[in-house]
Amino acid sequence: MTFLQDSLERLYARRRFGIKPGLEAERQLLEYLGHPERAYGVLHVAGTNGKGSVCALAASALREAGLKVGLYTSPHLVRFNERIRVNGEPIGDDRVADLLRQIEEAAAQVAAARGREPTFFECATAMAFEAFRRAGVQLAVVETGMGGRLDATNVVEPLCSVITEISLEHTAFLGTSVGEIAREKAGIIKPGRPVIVGAGDPEARSVLEEEARMRSSFLSYAAECVTAEVTSRSLAYQSVALTSGMESYGRIRLPLLGDHQVDNAATAVAALEALSGTAGLDLPRSAVKRGFESVAWPGRFEVLREEPPVVLDGAHNPGAARVLARTLRQVLPGRSVGLVLGMCADKDAHAFLVPFAKRLRRVWLVPLQNDRSMPAADLRRAVPGGRTEVVEAALDVAMAEAAEWAEENGAAVCVTGSLFLVGEALSILGQ
Repeated sequence: MTFLQDSLERLYARRRFGIKPGLEAERQLLEYLGHPERAYGVLHVAGTNGKGSVCALAASALREAGLKVGLYTSPHLVRFNERIRVNGEPIGDDRVADLLRQIEEAAAQVAAARGREPTFFECATAMAFEAFRRAGVQLAVVETGMGGRLDATNVVEPLCSVITEISLEHTAFLGTSVGEIAREKAGIIKPGRPVIVGAGDPEARSVLEEEARMRSSFLSYAAECVTAEVTSRSLAYQSVALTSGMESYGRIRLPLLGDHQVDNAATAVAALEALSGTAGLDLPRSAVKRGFESVAWPGRFEVLREEPPVVLDGAHNPGAARVLARTLRQVLPGRSVGLVLGMCADKDAHAFLVPFAKRLRRVWLVPLQNDRSMPAADLRRAVPGGRTEVVEAALDVAMAEAAEWAEENGAAVCVTGSLFLVGEALSILGQ
């Protein structure tokens, strides 16, 4: 085993410490490192669904504007390095190994001082912030891990905050209503800094407006700042006309598919314009256009094959499932659907499958390669009755059988239910 592999195993072993909401351990890690998070501007993004796509779009546009940009997202799909990107590229193995050595030293100091070990996510977040400082990043786009108020990333003082769509998630930690969850997400709103909101739920909006007023933060709704019109769609891209009160961005060939990605693009534009105003950035419309057209965000309605259509999507909650089902109807109208499905045991599989019921003809139930996998028997009970056939198989077998079934029946296949499953599928495909 190499030093990198051994160090990553020790980092992954920190998952046994679970989730520890709170900022003190993260602040102490960063203090030991000399506060790398203060070395650059930050765009901070929270939300239930869409936050990763908004991060990817914003980072791509800022990079096209000539800035050196860091991007921190989670989880990774195949390799840890994907979480920490500089100018679109994951950091190298040598840098990961060096950062791990430094973070282990910092974690030992924190453990001695606090009487508890820093968690996996706390260490990964500190690694990202230090990696960005070492790389000379000018702006970092940072995605929260869970919630916002007590998320480890919330040690930053962002130039602008963004909150995307909000729905029920992680209820054991964030609350049992949309309003309670919105209040946790609102924790990333900082005094005097603008916040862009993509959320449409009235309960969430009411909470976010109240929290913004309390912090004297100027709140803007993306849908009121930016208009977006879809002019055409294919399995390769959708053509979107984007216009704000400040700029007309023309028609953009957006490689991210679905109405939700149109909303995410509008949210990213509103965030970029707010960021430009706060930081005094020159952000030409040509940079936004190039950045959006070249954005890559794997595992989010990623088309692996056009005929028969095989799609990879990391949807893992009922809200994301509704969006996925709607996108399948939009780009593949009239097609029956087969799902290759694997989910974590803490998810609501029945509610996840409801949006697909009318078009669902076959489901391949596959195990996730981790201890959070939902047992096949539980998944089977969640599958709607009627015309849906259920098969249990290993992922590689299921993907091959599903593609063959789709070709024979003029149908479409979607591999979905978990980002862990997406990563496993990409590994099988050698991507």
